[in-house]
Amino acid sequence: MTLSGEVHDADWSVTIQTIAAETGGYRCRIHVTFASPDGACERTFAHSRTHDTEREAAIDGLRAGMTWVEMRKSNTFTV
Repeated sequence: MTLSGEVHDADWSVTIQTIAAETGGYRCRIHVTFASPDGACERTFAHSRTHDTEREAAIDGLRAGMTWVEMRKSNTFTV
């Protein structure tokens, strides 16, 4: 079974999908979109951690995506 989820606000969204890891457990693919006055930004990446359950992978993936958005909004980095 594959889990997916989404969290969004007016100017950003985070979507995730769990995937089975080759070594066992589950990882998460994260897709982030962010709109700012400088233009839109979009990024897709795989979370580096492997989890025992899909639920843990999904929650951690959403958390990682939201952290990425928070860091981008605070100008911690530019893309």
